[in-house]
Amino acid sequence: MTDVRVTHIGGPTALIEAGGWRLLTDPTFDPPGRRYSFGWGTSSRKTAGPALTAADLPPIDAVLLTHDHHGDNLDTAGRALLPAAGTVLTTPSGARRLGGNARGLAPWSTTRLQAPGRTTIDVTATPARHGPPLSRPITGDVTGFALHWAGQEHGVLWISGDTVLHSGVRSVAERLEVGTALLHLGGVRFPLTGPVRYSMTAAQAVELCRLLTPRTVLPVHYEGWHHFRENRTAVERRLASAPADVRDRFLWLPLGTAADIIV
Repeated sequence: MTDVRVTHIGGPTALIEAGGWRLLTDPTFDPPGRRYSFGWGTSSRKTAGPALTAADLPPIDAVLLTHDHHGDNLDTAGRALLPAAGTVLTTPSGARRLGGNARGLAPWSTTRLQAPGRTTIDVTATPARHGPPLSRPITGDVTGFALHWAGQEHGVLWISGDTVLHSGVRSVAERLEVGTALLHLGGVRFPLTGPVRYSMTAAQAVELCRLLTPRTVLPVHYEGWHHFRENRTAVERRLASAPADVRDRFLWLPLGTAADIIV
């Protein structure tokens, strides 16, 4: 199997269909307009709804939840669909909070998705840091995910999670061959903390792309919330000055429409 279907639903939420599996990342299905608290005096308003509703989805075999404690990665409607998913893979602290079918993965640990008639997929948790150095006690634990299965031509499918560029993310380039990168962008910041960023900026994405050299970069987590400070226009402006061999790797998925991706 060398291709998958990816549907960007909005924000960080994407449906990945591979080898007979339906995997959903960071479920966010609430309508726009509500304000969500992120703790420590920070909050944000959702400005756009999902391209598909939770009711539009096929049965979900597994949820890849980068973190459970922020409403822009798991909202009320997204949380409601978790019990019906076969399993929820997330951080160890998130699994303790969620209970039920949630399974925690520490960085660089691996679990296996396998079932008769389906391709076996190994899911490895990768390091992520949701802000500057020493911010983890405030922002909480986050994880990325690397998906590997037999027959991939260009390398693993990697989901960065909400993270800035730091040594843990750079280690992904050292330890894994990445064919497709689902990058959480947005350059998140809040008025309370000034210029401090809590997710990857376009400039960091360009730098990371030089390290990873993936075949395809799929941007997500860049629009739909007030605290996302770098939208598609801002990212494309930065890409315009990047080398062509970096710029040409970025593929913007149409919201709500499945796209075939060669992996």
